Amino acid sequence: MDQLAELVGGGDVTVLSGAGLSTESGIPDYRGPNGVQRRGAPMTYQTFTREAFARRRYWARSHLGWRGIARASPNDGHRAVAALQERGLLTGIVTQNVDGLHQAAGADAVVELHGSLDRVICLDCGDLSTRQRLHRRLEAANPGYTAQITAVHPDGDVELTDDEVAGFATADCEACGGMLKPDVVFFGETVPAPRVQHCFDLVERSRALLVLGSSLTVMSGRRFVIRAVKHGIPVAIVNRGTTRSDADAALRLDAPLGTVLPALLHRLPQRSTAPA
Repeated sequence: MDQLAELVGGGDVTVLSGAGLSTESGIPDYRGPNGVQRRGAPMTYQTFTREAFARRRYWARSHLGWRGIARASPNDGHRAVAALQERGLLTGIVTQNVDGLHQAAGADAVVELHGSLDRVICLDCGDLSTRQRLHRRLEAANPGYTAQITAVHPDGDVELTDDEVAGFATADCEACGGMLKPDVVFFGETVPAPRVQHCFDLVERSRALLVLGSSLTVMSGRRFVIRAVKHGIPVAIVNRGTTRSDADAALRLDAPLGTVLPALLHRLPQRSTAPA
């Protein structure tokens, strides 16, 4: 902890956060401390766009799961990251999460690498709308719809049977009647290149990269660790369980983020907020 405080206390730190930061808010992570994936194959972009029943299944599951995501509150880890930013210690915050909890905790200028579940995009005309509006439309189209939820997934959907999915009515774009999709990066999609480049720029301007709650199993997040190491920028990782980049880390803590991050704040001297 003292070494982590020394590293972060020097400022100019970029935070890269993953699903492990939100588990204490009641949102499951993808793999857990043992590194084993918690669910079967996730929805891919290709399946979503090509198969009508797959879209119906996704929206039925996501409609019920969204209630839990929308009710989730930031935990002590999210609040600590916002406090680090408030103290002027962070170059930027890049999150792989799609739950909006960094912003709910008071952080700003958060780069949502994989998008956000609280927005919906039309794949035909590009119109953006709020998830809350779609939620109300789906409720109106499916009055009294209920199902037996057997599992909740970290990307905001739940497990349902095909019979429970079959009776669910979906909704199209209000602007053009086109296909709606959550404004998140599905498996099989790529993160927009300008967004990736912005994250690379943040890392390269930093003194250190602090990884919070990510197993770094997929290249989407791990590439920023690789870039930091390439430029001689030290990497600190705080995560439950091993990560794919442990060998590259200058500092590694296996501990709950809701405990480590508030303790880190207590070890750091108070600093004035960063200039606007």
